[in-house]
Amino acid sequence: MAETVVLRADGLEKRYGARRVLRGLSFSLERGETAVVTGANGSGKTSLLRLLVGLAAPSGGALSVASPRGRIGFLGHEPLVYRELTALENLDLFGRLYRVGERRERIGMLLERFGLWDARNERVGEYSRGMSQRLALCRTLLHDPDLLVLDEPHTALDTEGAALVDAELATLSGERTIVVATHEPQRLSALATTTIALGR
Repeated sequence: MAETVVLRADGLEKRYGARRVLRGLSFSLERGETAVVTGANGSGKTSLLRLLVGLAAPSGGALSVASPRGRIGFLGHEPLVYRELTALENLDLFGRLYRVGERRERIGMLLERFGLWDARNERVGEYSRGMSQRLALCRTLLHDPDLLVLDEPHTALDTEGAALVDAELATLSGERTIVVATHEPQRLSALATTTIALGR
């Protein structure tokens, strides 16, 4: 039987100096499963997600991530797009970096799906925070990643934008491995196969 475990943490710890934000955390996720990460501000949600995508190193324990970095889609607190470029220019740049096949078609599809097609030639610096978040989601999904790691994906989105995120996650659930940190776990209760509850 082929190995299907995408993420495994065993006694995972993360410290910043004397402050410990993660202590002895253990879990595993198989291909197609969705984990919802919950906890108050300062409980370690963002730290955990940064560990999963290789932006930080554990202070203790073990972490195994089967997906290579190029197959991970990460959405953090910042949109990580260039404000001086247009939406089209941003996604074309990331599409070339990730060597996305038929990237223009993929870019057009995502911009349409997230309601940004009409604003595709506007500089991102002129976007509202919600529009920037939608573009960040397009960037995250552009290379059709195997592992999606999302930190508060509904941030700054209006009702329509949040519904688009919910629909996208429902479509990908069962096909991709998804980790979502959120203050609204009820939005994802139907998709979650695992809940990772963090505390101080």
